[in-house]
Amino acid sequence: MQFGLYAPVPHVTVGSPEIEASVAGAQKPLPSGVTDPAWNLSRDLLVEADKSGFDMILFAERHLGADMEAWILGSAIASLTSRIRSMIAVHPGLWHPQLVAKMAATLDRLSPGRMCLNLITGWNVEEHRMYGGETMLGDNDRYIRAEEFMHVVQGMWRETPFSYKGQFYHVEGAQLLLKPATPQPPEIFTASRSPRGLDMIAKVGDWWFLDYDKNAPDTKAVMDSLRVSIDAMRERTAKTGRKVRFAFNPFICFGETREAAMNHAMKLVTPTNTETDMRKIMNRVGPAVKAGCVGTPNQVRDQIEAFREMGIELLLFKFPPLISELNQIRDEIIQPLRKQAH
Repeated sequence: MQFGLYAPVPHVTVGSPEIEASVAGAQKPLPSGVTDPAWNLSRDLLVEADKSGFDMILFAERHLGADMEAWILGSAIASLTSRIRSMIAVHPGLWHPQLVAKMAATLDRLSPGRMCLNLITGWNVEEHRMYGGETMLGDNDRYIRAEEFMHVVQGMWRETPFSYKGQFYHVEGAQLLLKPATPQPPEIFTASRSPRGLDMIAKVGDWWFLDYDKNAPDTKAVMDSLRVSIDAMRERTAKTGRKVRFAFNPFICFGETREAAMNHAMKLVTPTNTETDMRKIMNRVGPAVKAGCVGTPNQVRDQIEAFREMGIELLLFKFPPLISELNQIRDEIIQPLRKQAH
């Protein structure tokens, strides 16, 4: 079992005074010699995650907001870590695949061999238009473009010169004179819930962030929904001759009882800014709280074992970006489960 976490950026982070301070000051110059508080938080938390045995950092991308740019943040963190992998989000509607192939190969060689891509098919029309891209609301075009995007990226990694002619991308004799660090190219993570999106994952994805019923009333219902999703994807990949691995994003928090853990979780995600919309915060973490990783350490370890038995190989934990919480995950989950595995 692998374990990961999100890089703390505003649109995926709750319960962080540093992120709130970064957002509040984002449109003003920084004091002389002072770095952004969001960077300080990311550096301290993610370097500690590397030391603590985490396997993966997801650098989510949001251009229309105060989030630091994912490629730059991910590269800066990769230079400070030694084993953890950097998963960088990329939107086909905002990037040319030839450029992404070069950027990814560069980061993979700098790491080395510790980068992967999070393929985002895109939905934010305003953001895409504002930043010179194009989003597609129709599933077929959106996912056809994403498939072609990855064919170009992976083709550039594989051979040079590379040519490709598709519906959305035409490449003629493109040369990438810098290949990824290892013979096995960077892995592709993605998420979708539409039928056409799932077909795309079966064709070009290495990992799928599992879809599940966000309205499931309890952990049993969440697990039932996950099993349905896994079985359906395995049927799709059987037709393609490929294998897709499974990842999941539960919220994690500990307490002496399940109720105490839930109370602790709610205190952690309560914003310091009383004007923040609590409903939006619960929309981010609410469904993930029902995934069974809020409870006593023994209860959470049992739940993780249940995830492993159903075929999930990566848990990308959601939790407020506090080193104290990270260290508890290390002590109660990562170290004992790794020791048990050996």
